Amino acid sequence: MKVLGLGDNVIDRYTHTGIGYPGGNALNFSVYARLLSAEAAYLGVFGDDRAAEHIRRVLAARRVDISRCLVAAGENGHASLTIEQGERRFLGSNAGGIRQKIAMDFALEDMPWLGQFTLVHTSAYSYADALLPALGMLPGRLSYDFSDDFEIERALPLCRWLDYGFFSCADRSLGETREVLAAARHAGCRLPIATRGAEGALLFDGSRWFSQAPEMITPVDTLGAGDAFITAFLLAHAAGDTLAESLRRGAGFAARICMVEGAFGEGMIY
Repeated sequence: MKVLGLGDNVIDRYTHTGIGYPGGNALNFSVYARLLSAEAAYLGVFGDDRAAEHIRRVLAARRVDISRCLVAAGENGHASLTIEQGERRFLGSNAGGIRQKIAMDFALEDMPWLGQFTLVHTSAYSYADALLPALGMLPGRLSYDFSDDFEIERALPLCRWLDYGFFSCADRSLGETREVLAAARHAGCRLPIATRGAEGALLFDGSRWFSQAPEMITPVDTLGAGDAFITAFLLAHAAGDTLAESLRRGAGFAARICMVEGAFGEGMIY
């Protein structure tokens, strides 16, 4: 299986240790897919600073294809956070750094290349919303992570292009979460899924509701857990697993990633 993460990459700066770890939703998807034995590529924009150089070196070592990425003069994306009893807490960011200033339109320059992927995954922080109509016409499946600060009125118009839509709903009630997923399904998203932190995950296929409890562990670092869930679920479902089994695989891989510092390790002193 060949998959593509399209969009954001950052260095997650841990203020309590002075260590920065590669991350970002689209980049994590590509790395996690490699960990799960898929052939993975990442497509995005890097700055030309030490952080970007470190991320590129890590991706090359992990055999993630970055041959179509752009490198631009400027600061790479970064976020600041800390860990409190294993739970990550975000403190701020530079909103993607140089990536804000460069349109992602270049991603569509080679549609045959994009057409080779079984899955393309992107996210709310990837500045790629304008690309969704073209990406949605590709033969592979399209996935999008709306994260936790989505506005449903802005999210729903994007759903028509999506095979999978992920919503972080840890701060919403079960009733509110069901309303979000039902609205996303009605708007055209084939499979809307909500992650709810310690409450697990919920999926609506248009007629049936599926729930998945998290694996109970004492986490080292929850950063990347949601991205890990997304990746393992997507790969399992695209490979033909049932929805219930795909959810189970997502929960298991998310628990595994919670035992690693950073999204997947590979820290640097920033």
